Amino acid sequence: MRYSGIGGQAVIEGVMMKNRDQYAVAVRKPDGKIEVKKEMCNSVRDKYKIAGIPVIRGVVSFVESLMMGIGTLNYSASFFEDEEGEEKEKEKSSGKKEDLLMMLVTVAAVIIAVGVFLLAPFLISEALRHTIRSPQMRGLLEGVIRVVLFVAYVKLISLMKDIKRVFMYHGAEHKVINCLENGQELTTENVRKQSLAHKRCGTSFLLIVMFLSILLFMFIAVKQMWLRMVLRILLIPVIAGIAYEYIRYVGKHDNKVIDVISKPGLLLQSLTTAEPDDSMIEVAIASVDAVFDWKEFISCADEAVPETAASSETEEKGEGDIEILNLDDGDEEEDEILNALNRYFEAPEEKTEEEKK
Repeated sequence: MRYSGIGGQAVIEGVMMKNRDQYAVAVRKPDGKIEVKKEMCNSVRDKYKIAGIPVIRGVVSFVESLMMGIGTLNYSASFFEDEEGEEKEKEKSSGKKEDLLMMLVTVAAVIIAVGVFLLAPFLISEALRHTIRSPQMRGLLEGVIRVVLFVAYVKLISLMKDIKRVFMYHGAEHKVINCLENGQELTTENVRKQSLAHKRCGTSFLLIVMFLSILLFMFIAVKQMWLRMVLRILLIPVIAGIAYEYIRYVGKHDNKVIDVISKPGLLLQSLTTAEPDDSMIEVAIASVDAVFDWKEFISCADEAVPETAASSETEEKGEGDIEILNLDDGDEEEDEILNALNRYFEAPEEKTEEEKK
């Protein structure tokens, strides 16, 4: 599978795809036609070098992608409102108000997520402190509760008709990206055959966040309860940044070790994706067409050129496939340690021979 750098998310009756500094939202309107909106997007990382530092860039990308995700969801929802025409006019005349509202909604969503998935498990584990004396065991219990809450939440919302359709579009998004990264033309027939799972999915990102939180929170052994709670909140950006680096690396490399450690995330994606119908696949293809020259990408792959002008240009500002989180690759060079690890796992026999010499 060849890394494309394109990523996206499912929206209401549609798919958003992002490639470098532009994104497109394709929506199947009530009349059956596909509406495609293409926009440019600027990142804080383009203005400030500090925003491109490893871990920090993950936090920046997460916040920017979350805001973009909410914006594209609002856009797709506008097609299904009663006063569609009036809504569009309001959007054009009140851009600043819309940006402010989007920011407030984003902040509210983060606060709710922190309360439900971070503080609730913490308070439950603290209530058992007299029964479970070990801080490490309470930290482990806290992490398990967090994972259970997340899985239960996803399973519950998947029962809703509208959410189920979003998960089907999520599946269409994955299938389209898998199709072009497997070097096949983006036709409905080819896309239909592809897998629903993808290593750079936001579901995998969230699982990594929860796993890292278990490891870190198990060893926060301060006595004051309020301080333990504050430290958990302060560590959220750090955990998200580390998870970003992990997903970024995994998404660009293929070897047996990565396949194994990616399995839990791929299995969890079975809850957030569903088989799309052909009309959904057409929408996903339309979104990719607007921002990505997949024909050139595939032709370069057929010529067996490992790094082409098209792919290297994409990787300059590559995007990851993380639904609400698009992975911007600000750095063209991989860390030397990561490259060394990758070479080792991809060619263990050669490394062994070299060591013998």
